[in-house]
Amino acid sequence: MTQTFDVRQGLEDARANREAAWRFVRGFAQAWVEPLTDGDGFTEEDLAAAEERLGVRLPTALGEMYRLLGRRQDLTSNHDQLLHPDQLYIDTHGQALVFKEENQGACCWGVLLTDLDQADPGVHVLADLADRHAQRWEPWMERLSWGAVEMVLAESLHAPQHLSDFLYEPDPEYTQILEENCEQLPFPAYPTSGHEGIRWFLGADVLLRDEDGCAHVRARTENALDAVRALLPGDWLNG
Repeated sequence: MTQTFDVRQGLEDARANREAAWRFVRGFAQAWVEPLTDGDGFTEEDLAAAEERLGVRLPTALGEMYRLLGRRQDLTSNHDQLLHPDQLYIDTHGQALVFKEENQGACCWGVLLTDLDQADPGVHVLADLADRHAQRWEPWMERLSWGAVEMVLAESLHAPQHLSDFLYEPDPEYTQILEENCEQLPFPAYPTSGHEGIRWFLGADVLLRDEDGCAHVRARTENALDAVRALLPGDWLNG
């Protein structure tokens, strides 16, 4: 199958503004998952109810994200969870509006209350630490729309099983083979501790996220997944 959606160019465009980010999400969903439809998002009434309950106005980009794909769990909540509008909350520190949580509660993502008046504010992350006094909201992504792009790509890696896999014990030559046969994508460096080693790659109908020498993989076809398993030596979770 020939790729009908230019992932690299789409990412380059998405870094520029939020309109291009939403175009990327639509194009990626159509080419790699399932096309977005009018019923895949929440309504204006859903978002207005959340604003009334919270006593804040949602940033423009957050509302656009929810209206575009908020109900599509295959794009938002295969691993971590995008909260529904009626689940949005202000963190206990009273510093941020939380809209996403890690699947085991290790951290959450939000927008600082001081940034809510921005159309496309940055996203911050709060780690769940034993010492609550040591918790700090740290920068995650420079724009919420760019964070939505990262979310869609990351969540696509975890389902469906017949198109995804995880290389957890690669052979020593893994990195060299990966860099020689796959194209590194123009994704900004993750700014938070523990994520500096993440890189994204594109192969033949295959998307890969390299994390400290291990690889999460999502393919467009089963043949493409089999091909990347044969290309990258090591122990695959499902192979």
